Amino acid sequence: MIWQLVVNNLLHRPIRTIVSVCAVGVEVALVILIVGLTSGLLQETAKRIEGVGADIMLQPPSASVFLAFSGAPMPIKIADRLREVKYVQAVAPVLLQFSSSGGADVIYGIDPQSFHDVSGGFVFLEGHDIQGPDEILIDDFEAKAKHVSVGSTFRLLDHDFHIAGIVEHGKGARIFVPLLTLQDLSGSRDKASIFFIKGTRSDHTQAVMDLMRPIFPGYEIRPLKDFLSLMSSANLPGLDAFIESMIALAVSIGFLVILLSMYTTVIERTRDIGVLKSIGASKGYIILALLDEAAFICAAGIAVGVGISYAGRAMFLSSFPTLSILITPEWIIRSALIAMVGALLGASYPAWLASRKDAIEALSYD
Repeated sequence: MIWQLVVNNLLHRPIRTIVSVCAVGVEVALVILIVGLTSGLLQETAKRIEGVGADIMLQPPSASVFLAFSGAPMPIKIADRLREVKYVQAVAPVLLQFSSSGGADVIYGIDPQSFHDVSGGFVFLEGHDIQGPDEILIDDFEAKAKHVSVGSTFRLLDHDFHIAGIVEHGKGARIFVPLLTLQDLSGSRDKASIFFIKGTRSDHTQAVMDLMRPIFPGYEIRPLKDFLSLMSSANLPGLDAFIESMIALAVSIGFLVILLSMYTTVIERTRDIGVLKSIGASKGYIILALLDEAAFICAAGIAVGVGISYAGRAMFLSSFPTLSILITPEWIIRSALIAMVGALLGASYPAWLASRKDAIEALSYD
């Protein structure tokens, strides 16, 4: 009987019910997409770094694990010293440059030969390797996003480059520029931001790191096999706080919408509540009926929110192919629980208010 009462109450004001369901759906989608965007970007970046194929990465002292924020460049002569370390097979100096023209990109300034020695080389889908100072390589995702092809002119850092080749994604960056050219454009002559190091064997990684630490005290020396675990929101100051703030905002939306919806429901149905009490309905029954109504709205909103999340991801990826949005079952469940808790909290006060109404006064309410 109680579910029949709940459904009838919801259908009695269909517009309000639909608005409430959509508000909860927006709340759920907001949580899923924000977490999915940050998690997807971190995971995709980590996989691309690991895809370089190096065993170790050397960064300046106190450098962030996020390569776009790696701090001051290091003298490129460090590469010569690294090559002298036992078990080191190859060293690739890379200069990083952040660019916001036409989107957010981290550019790799590379020496093609040393980068090939460490990474094993690019997989070319079109064109050829860098052969001149004004030639660049871009990956297939970047080419699709920018609608360019081999031979196209590519404006970058107020400089016109020519696309020499389009390569398969997954080798660190999406744009690769000659190291010397990027040094000149960024005013970092004879500097590098990071050094990728390839050992003679993968089981020599720890030995190489132990040999490097006395030579480069204070420098950040990281094994790339553990890079995926290092790329988390906890390692980027402020990101966790931003995510928590967005979740709190989403919960507030659901809470306030359900609170308002249930409160107006109680006001409108004062006589109905009086009738229920007059035929023996207990306070618990009244509270349960209103909480069930809020739970029903929330469940429908969760389903709508998941649908909005997948539709939103498809829309974003069609417009921005270089984005990565990771939607996981874990965060679908967590966002659903967050929405349900917010909805039940929002319905608690109206339900309590309804349970306290006097039957005689409620029946006389006009």
